[in-house]
Amino acid sequence: MPHMNLWIPVSLFLAAGILMIFELRGARVVLQLSFKGDIKRESQWLAQFGQAVATAAAAALIYAFERPIDTSMWHDLPGYAAKPIAVCATVLGSSLSVYVIKRLTGRVRPNRENAGKFLGPSWKHANWRESFPSSHSACAIALTVALSILYPQAIVVFWSFGIITAVLRYLMDAHWPSDVLAGIAWGYIAGYVGMKAFGFA
Repeated sequence: MPHMNLWIPVSLFLAAGILMIFELRGARVVLQLSFKGDIKRESQWLAQFGQAVATAAAAALIYAFERPIDTSMWHDLPGYAAKPIAVCATVLGSSLSVYVIKRLTGRVRPNRENAGKFLGPSWKHANWRESFPSSHSACAIALTVALSILYPQAIVVFWSFGIITAVLRYLMDAHWPSDVLAGIAWGYIAGYVGMKAFGFA
């Protein structure tokens, strides 16, 4: 079974902390790029890897491929549902934990008044102050880790999707670079913890 490399999240959190120092000191890190046409549409699609619909689609495909064609073997359907359930629960766990962190830190997104500042705890939903860490990045990497554990032969494909999703969150000015790195680190941990809880890692 694959094991989590602790140096990966530690290094990412450290890099996020260093970047955050520069961001809080006013370094110009926001790109303000303009995506148009097909590039915009494809980017928006890629940026949803790890979100609810993409995760449900991945789980449905896992179930479809794992379920036997021979209907006489369907008596073990709960066993065939273990992998898709583990994937969904792992991504959901990542999402919920990031939700709590976002509400506790209250970091303002780029291009907003008080951009980059941490405003502290608030349980009231306000998207503009929910920048840290990047939930899209965390969920994308949690899904990446879960799928990579189950299907290591496609690890390059899964990690490509996960990293592209995280990078797009920065390129689209939805997050600060440190938010994205922290999200990747958190998703990496959540992915392994979630899959380990289900006995897959």
